[in-house]
Formats: sequence, structure tokens, C-alpha cells
Amino acid sequence: MEYVTRIVIIGGGPGGYEAALVAAQLGAEVTVVDCDGLGGASVLTDCVPSKTLIATAEVMTTFDSSYEELGIIVADDTPPMEQAARVVGVDLGKVNRRVKRLALAQSHDITASVTRAGARVMRGRGRLEGMQGLDGSRKVVVRAADGSEETLTADAVLIATGGHPRELADARPDGERILNWTQVYDLDELPEELIVVGSGVTGAEFAGAYQALGSRVTLVSSRDRVLPGEDPDAAAVLEDVFRRRGMNVMSRSRAQSVKRVDDRVEVTLSDGRVITGSHCLMAVGAVPNTDGMGLEEAGVKLKDSGHIKTDRVSRTSAPGVYAAGDVTGIFALASVAAMQGRIAMYHFLGDAVTPLNLKTVSANVFTDPEIATVGYSQADVDAGRIDARVVKLPLLRNPRAKMQGIRDGFVKIFCRPGTEIVVGGVVVAPRASELIHPISLAVDNNLTVEQIANAFTVYPSLSGSIAEVARQLHTRKAGGEG
Repeated sequence: MEYVTRIVIIGGGPGGYEAALVAAQLGAEVTVVDCDGLGGASVLTDCVPSKTLIATAEVMTTFDSSYEELGIIVADDTPPMEQAARVVGVDLGKVNRRVKRLALAQSHDITASVTRAGARVMRGRGRLEGMQGLDGSRKVVVRAADGSEETLTADAVLIATGGHPRELADARPDGERILNWTQVYDLDELPEELIVVGSGVTGAEFAGAYQALGSRVTLVSSRDRVLPGEDPDAAAVLEDVFRRRGMNVMSRSRAQSVKRVDDRVEVTLSDGRVITGSHCLMAVGAVPNTDGMGLEEAGVKLKDSGHIKTDRVSRTSAPGVYAAGDVTGIFALASVAAMQGRIAMYHFLGDAVTPLNLKTVSANVFTDPEIATVGYSQADVDAGRIDARVVKLPLLRNPRAKMQGIRDGFVKIFCRPGTEIVVGGVVVAPRASELIHPISLAVDNNLTVEQIANAFTVYPSLSGSIAEVARQLHTRKAGGEG
């Protein structure tokens, strides 16, 4: 009788379900253990819901910022004295019902794909039980919601349990006025005055979205600028846009506590100032879901942050145990989680595998304008980690941008001196998530700026700016920023 390799995957997010598809296709016996529904936080409470909400906000922003310039007339019954009032509103309850419906549908589609591939899906929480057996196998105990337990035997285990919103001791969410990013979709009415604590990617995306939907937003940032981990030029553009649209951006302001006072919230800053609003959204990072899983007892080493230590093929310190996704703390991106999960299965099942290369990862911040990046960054160049030339071209010079009323944004490309191989890029623009792809292809395939410059682009198009930047990098033999 032919032996079948047994794989147990704990966690059904992108790292888990993508690994399950690969392992099943390679002939393994696969069990996915998940407690919330396949898709994980990415589909149910994070990426899919937030980007669905942002899609509505994007329509609002596009309409508000450009309809007059483009010559669009809106006929309504607004009295003359109130003509400055908003002519487009939003039904947040309806928006959020759509958000939840789409997230659930996506989760069901993923479950159908995984089961169709031949994997078994178990509802419950999994934990490793003890060290590796003499035959190299691992035990996984699955606890169902009713308290019953089942023990699975696996030749390899993948931990893909993700993370959950970090909470401050003096700012506990109550789900009504003080919220984390998983709770905002229960709101039926638009927050009148929203205070967003945290100016990383999550904070910036929600702050921009609710500002566009009609809330008065205050963004509390403990750093000098919003998006401290992103390209400084891109962050500067976004902060300028936020302020211009009426957002109150409070830099170098750390929130010390948040409390509810009747139907209001009070946020006390570390310098003693107090700001008030109708709601507060806490966006202060995430914590890995590693507690109570028997990891350290099974020989899995954790970082001080609680994240699992892995190598570039997703192995942990424990033989036969792999990890993928946010639980590893490498890059909190669904695409990276999925790649880590696939790599883990390719490696364990003996298929050809390419170790994870973070310098080819493309990422996007879904603000308006969007900020997309790939490869080496401005910080890498400034710190001397790589020698690169850079040219930046504002979108204001792009003919299609002028036609569409786009004023903010730019294209920036980094290339190696001498070889002119593209090593990184930044795009700040509407739909930057789509425009970054040609630069990602260039980085992944070691293309030169000459090759990008010589490829045809549509005229007029925003992608024409990518070719123009490449052309300038090719013709300028001295370094410097355009």
C-alpha cells in the first residue's frame, strides 16, 4: 500500500488555505483546522472588508474632488443658502452589510476550493502536543466549540494562525464607541467625529476612508509623520492631501488612554492634552496568535514579540513544523503569507522551491491616492544598503493625469549605476496597486531601465510616466532625483 503524507494546517487564512491547495495537488492528505472560517482575518475582518469599505470611499473622493473641474453638474434641491453642503452622502449601514456579505461569500468560495481539491476542513482550535515522535510525526489536538477534542497525526504541521488587534491597557475597545478594526463593520451610522489612534497603514487607510465618507477625522500619530514605515516622499504627499481635505493630523502625539464618557470618547495624550470625539478607532498594531498552542513545548522558538522564528523556506526550529503569515512577523501581507505557505509545502513535499525573497515583494497602501512599492526603498539607498540612482516624476506632468484632474502623486524608480538594472520603485497615484506591476516585473526579472523605456505604452496613460522615468534614468548618467 502506498504511503500518503499527512499534513495538518492550523489556521485558514491565506498562508493556510494556499498551502492546503498546494499540498492537496501534490498528493498529500491535508486537514485544515480553523475556528472562524476559511480566509482568516484577511478575508473576514481585515483586507477584504477594509478594501470594500475603501472602494465606496474612493467613489466619494473622486466625485467630491473632481466633478466641478471635469464639468459635471449635479442637479438637486439644495436651497441656495446651503449650496456648499455635501451633495452626495453615504448609508454606512448599507455599506457595512455589503462588506460583510462579500467577505462571507469570499470565505465560502475559498472553502469550496479547498474541499474540492481534496482537503478536509475541521472547525476548532488546534495546538501542538509534545515533541516529535520517534517516527518523525507530530500530534495536533483539535478542540471544537463544544469542548470535544480530536487528536490528529501529521508528518508536517503548518502554523498559520495570524494575529489580532493589539490593545492598550487604558484603551480597551467596547465595540460601540471605542473600536478596533474588526469592529467597525458593526456600525449602522457614520461616526460624526472619529479619532483614529495610530498612523501606520491601517490607521491611515481608515482615517482616509472615513474622511471621504463624511466623518470629521482626527489622526493621532506618535511619529513625525503619517506612514513612518513608507517612502518619505509618498508619506509627505498623503499627509498633505489629508490636511487639505480637512483632516486634523496630530503629529508627535502619543495616546495615553481612551475612555468613554456617555456618548462621547475622550483621548488623553501623553502631554496631558485631551481630545474628544464621537468614536475612537484603535489602530496600534497586531499581536500574533501563538498563545496556548504548545509551540515552545514542541520546540518552536519564538521572538520576544511572540512571533514564530522561520527561515526562508518557512521552517521553524522544530523539525516538521513550518509557519506562514502574520504569525511570523515578516510582512503583514496576504500575498507574503500565501507565498510562505506554498513554499512550506513545496519544501516538505520535495517539489522545486525558491526561498522567499522579500526584495521582490510588492505592497500597497489603499489610501487616496494609493501608495505602491516594490524592491529596495529610499531608506535602503539613504542608509547605504544599496547603491542606486533614482528619478522621481510628478504625475502633474502626465497628460492623462491632467485630463482626469489628478494633481497628487508621482512615479519613482531606483536602478543600479552601471548596469541600470531596476531594483525598486514607488508609485503614488489612483490605482497605484495596478501601476506597480510593470515595475514589479522589472525587479523580479532584473530588467534594465532601457528595456522599460523601449517598451510601448499607451498614449495617453498614467503608465506612460513609468516609461518616462525609466527613460530619464537611462539618459542621465549622473545620480540625483528628478
